[in-house]
Amino acid sequence: MGGWDRVRSSRSRLSRDSTHLNRQPSVRLGRVQPQAPGHRTIYCNDREANAIIKFKENSISTTKYNVLTFLPKGLFEQFRRVANFYFLMISILSSTPISPVSPITNVAPLSIVLLISLVKEAFEDWKRFQNDLVINNTLVDVLHGQKWESIPWKKLQVGDLVRIKQDGFFPADILFLASTNADGVCYVETSNLDGETNLKIRKALEKTWDYLTPEKASEFRGELQCEQPNNSLYTFTGNLIIQKQTLPLTPNQLLLRGCSLRNTEYIVGAVVYTGHETKVMMNAMNVPSKRSTLERKLDKLILTLFATLLIMCLIGAIGSGIFINRKYYYLGLEGKVEDRQFDPSNRFVVIILTMFTLITLFSSIIPISLYVSIEGIKFFQSTQFINQDLNMYYAETNTPALARTSNLNEELGQVEYIFTDKTGTLTRNLMEFFKCSIGGEVYGTGITEIERGLAERSSIKLEEDRKSANAVHEKGFNFDDVRLMRGAWRNEPNPDICKEFFRCLAICHTVLPEGDESPEKITYQAASPDEAALVTAAKNFGFFFYRRTPTMIYVRESHVEKMGKIQDVPYEILNVLEFNSTRKRQSVVCQYSDGRIVLFCKGADSVIYERLAEGNDDLKKVTREHLEQFGSSGLRTLCLAYRNLSANVYETWNEKFIQAKSSLQDREKKLDEVSELIEKDLILIGATAIEDKLQEGVPACIETLSKAGIKIWVLTGDKMETAINIAYACNLLNNNMKQFIISSDTDNIREVEDRGDPVEIARFINDAVRARLKKCLEEAQLYLHTISRPKLALVIDGKCLMYALDPSLRGMLLNLSLNCNSVVCCRVSPLQKAQVTSLVKKGAKKITLSIGDGANDVSMIQAAHVGVGISGLEGMQAVLASDFAIAQFRFLTDLLLVHGRWSYIRISKVVTYFFYKNLTFTLTQFWFTFQAGFSGQRFYDDWFQACYNVLFTSLPVLMLGLFDKDVSESLSKKYPQLYMEGLKNVYFRWKIVSIWAFFSLYQSLILYYFVTTSGSSPQSSSGKMFGLWDISTMAFTCVVTTVNLRLLLSCNNITRWHHFSVWGSILAWFLFIFLYSGFMTKYDRQENVFWAIYVLMSTPYFYITIILVPIVALAGDFLYQGVQRWFFPYDYQIIQEIHRHEPDDNRSARLLQIENHLTPADARSYAIAQLPQERSKHTGFAFDSPGYESFFAAQVGVFAPQKAWDVARRASAMRPRIRKPQKS
Repeated sequence: MGGWDRVRSSRSRLSRDSTHLNRQPSVRLGRVQPQAPGHRTIYCNDREANAIIKFKENSISTTKYNVLTFLPKGLFEQFRRVANFYFLMISILSSTPISPVSPITNVAPLSIVLLISLVKEAFEDWKRFQNDLVINNTLVDVLHGQKWESIPWKKLQVGDLVRIKQDGFFPADILFLASTNADGVCYVETSNLDGETNLKIRKALEKTWDYLTPEKASEFRGELQCEQPNNSLYTFTGNLIIQKQTLPLTPNQLLLRGCSLRNTEYIVGAVVYTGHETKVMMNAMNVPSKRSTLERKLDKLILTLFATLLIMCLIGAIGSGIFINRKYYYLGLEGKVEDRQFDPSNRFVVIILTMFTLITLFSSIIPISLYVSIEGIKFFQSTQFINQDLNMYYAETNTPALARTSNLNEELGQVEYIFTDKTGTLTRNLMEFFKCSIGGEVYGTGITEIERGLAERSSIKLEEDRKSANAVHEKGFNFDDVRLMRGAWRNEPNPDICKEFFRCLAICHTVLPEGDESPEKITYQAASPDEAALVTAAKNFGFFFYRRTPTMIYVRESHVEKMGKIQDVPYEILNVLEFNSTRKRQSVVCQYSDGRIVLFCKGADSVIYERLAEGNDDLKKVTREHLEQFGSSGLRTLCLAYRNLSANVYETWNEKFIQAKSSLQDREKKLDEVSELIEKDLILIGATAIEDKLQEGVPACIETLSKAGIKIWVLTGDKMETAINIAYACNLLNNNMKQFIISSDTDNIREVEDRGDPVEIARFINDAVRARLKKCLEEAQLYLHTISRPKLALVIDGKCLMYALDPSLRGMLLNLSLNCNSVVCCRVSPLQKAQVTSLVKKGAKKITLSIGDGANDVSMIQAAHVGVGISGLEGMQAVLASDFAIAQFRFLTDLLLVHGRWSYIRISKVVTYFFYKNLTFTLTQFWFTFQAGFSGQRFYDDWFQACYNVLFTSLPVLMLGLFDKDVSESLSKKYPQLYMEGLKNVYFRWKIVSIWAFFSLYQSLILYYFVTTSGSSPQSSSGKMFGLWDISTMAFTCVVTTVNLRLLLSCNNITRWHHFSVWGSILAWFLFIFLYSGFMTKYDRQENVFWAIYVLMSTPYFYITIILVPIVALAGDFLYQGVQRWFFPYDYQIIQEIHRHEPDDNRSARLLQIENHLTPADARSYAIAQLPQERSKHTGFAFDSPGYESFFAAQVGVFAPQKAWDVARRASAMRPRIRKPQKS
């Protein structure tokens, strides 16, 4: 049967069913048409009709590979890396006849690296597959006939009717039809979606409340027209056509996949979106891929090595073309030469072929294991060091730090600009109702932290903040003023305005009450802490909101008619005009029991003032002054207003509202336009002021980061006064700074805005911003050229920033900003936050970090080099979009100054050491080429070259990357200036690479010529001269020993892991050569290595060589490090000298506990232990004279004879004096 025939059959069947049920069908399936691009049509409870449209199945897959694609796709991912692709080409080249080495030399290391990477990918993908399997096979109740049947989630189809029980998860995006709760409501927890644990209320359409039982649900037939799948979590437009009625649908009727049902026995719904078309899956995109700056510089280093390789090969190839000559009779080149690589008659071909030969021979110059080693080091740093750091663990919420990616560890050590949100990031996001203004009168006697800070800066002594006997302090409410508490507001000059103020607080919100309906036990579930604080304030003022239904709000009002009288008053909620970032306000239209219709509105002062009715200018002026006063105290403000509506005005407006609500196209825009029609001619009631206290340790953290050379910018949506005062409280701004303020709140701009011409407004503000930027930039240049050079700060609001980000002004804004130590941007949108971040990231070419806690910070977090999310009270969207997650802003100190700095230094050392050891090894082969007539003859055995990077030098470099530590954690924070070495990229620049290259060149010459020259005379015990393989085996032994010992010179501290890895690697080489040279097979291409090590070890020359040659080779490094440390020390080396006498942090803590209980003998031992020892614990010291002891002994009052070589470095004199422990 064809598809359309099935539809016609389905239509006939539906007609028969509806006749049997004595109902007229509400959906005529004969009208099925191809899906319009703008919306989809779903036929509820009819699988056959929906089968034609072929909606997506509900099975999901989050895996990256499957059985067929794993190998090809996995290999493709690996060979996208330049180094891996390079070695693939080398491996192919080594399989050709022109290669002097066996293919195993390159194939073996490449295979090991690829195997490790593919196993890691497979393991991660297998875990994703197992998780998908569990989710797809979870059971859900689906209506089949007239009963519920359990089927796996993956078999669910669009249009199915499902039943979800309490605490169950929604398997797809579902249209909410019916609930066991009264009035068709259910409660939903969205923590899996956005991290918010507060319950959301959802309400079904009244027409569908009856479809609750399976018998009744089987009768349901409806045509659902809705938008195509999209990733907008908070919007949904659609219509449900049922019984010839078109009912508009809103996000309140959509239950999203991943959310769970709470406080409801069960609900019934129809599946709308399935599988990867659900909103949560369409949002499940990866965070934008970020590469660290050091990794990008590493690519340049790899290209430099490749260029070096080509130069070496070119030199060898040209030398070969010159050397090949028939006059060298012993080469056998007389007559016709079959091997074209050695044919003197065609030297050009000789040069070309020798070039490819040498490329395979010198291919080891590029370290194949570099990327795998760095990935392993970064992964271990993230999981074992950052994630498990107790200094970044927040006990109150049981939240540790979390590195969500390991790619950017070293980037944390080079951050120069931090962009931070204010609310919930610098502050606690624990809102408390603190003050208010009602009818032009300020209420509330408390003093904020900001006011105390202002008073301290102005040397003003504030009176102690004493609470009255009636003061109430609970979560969300920290208000004290006897004039309003316990019904005292009735005695105020404006009791009617007070009453409307409290009613607005109790009615205009979307809060859900939970628990017992008593003031003491009730809890409020709110979309934001501000809303909960306002409703809590209404409760404490005697207007107790205790119950909500979809259409009613119940408030227990006290003292309204007379003192002491309490009455429960219902208010019918006619419409809710919801808050969003564009509207910046929320309105509720409610009807009193006497029929009076009132619109209550609360929102930002700039928005409310634009919509106030004419007149009452005195109240507006006084309230605006109060708002500025609250803002100066660091309080968050909202304006409250109301409007009485006549029945006719409301009915006319409501028709337009319903029409806009039913629109499938641009519904949000049309709703905003309709809202404008009624949100006007408002009467101002007053304003609220909510305190959001600073997080613990924020000022100290910012001060420390500033000392480290990091510039901090605050990007907030708060008004300018609030932002400035928060900046003062955080030590971002102070009175010694020269502040440049660029604000749109000027008389001239207000005058132009009052005229209402948008073109003139835009032109005028643009010109004003241009002039102000130019003037500020000129002043900044003058200040920077003065002797005092005061610190500069810039404060700019969102409206001016919009024009300043224009391409014509962007350069001036950037220049001014970069000259400032602190920048505060207020009244900015989420998009502007991202634009400012990108401006500095791309314009200044500096490493940036963005930190925030809310969904409005996501774009800023993703725009920066490093994104940090704070797991706060605004959900988990910021964390999910971030690279690192912490619980408190102050943990940035440990994240950057400790882990970031250590990671940068370690990775820098790892990369430069890899570069050094491979260059040293390859250059010894290069020097041999000159003695081999540029023929491409290999110096080392193939297996030596294959195992060099993988077995004999791999483990020590891992220990260097994991455990090297120049100064302790406490010293890293005590001396934040150490962080500036990362900002200047001190440890990974071309100068450092050149120094390593120079010593690599020096050591390779020593290693090669010392061994080969001195090895030409000695004889083995049988009287034979040493051959090529004897000399190369001895040279390789010296290379392995030298590069491993060189690593110890690079370490700042040596642990047992360093000893294990270095000496273990050298031992591994000896074990390998004992076994490898002890056996020979007929397939062995390197039969000449047979018994070589045993021959060598039978002569004393071998032992002298492997001891003396590494010493001579490392003498230059030793001398250089000594001179550098004595005369050109790094900052950390000076700190090492200052604190070289101090024990480790943990040991100090233990000693502090027992110091006061020492016996005289123990005290003497303790004092001796405190003196510098003959061997420094910092092995970076090139010279460590025991004569230092006399200097330090003198410092503690102990006589020690002076020695001729006793020298005390300048830093040593700076160390603090040690005190003897007290005797008990």
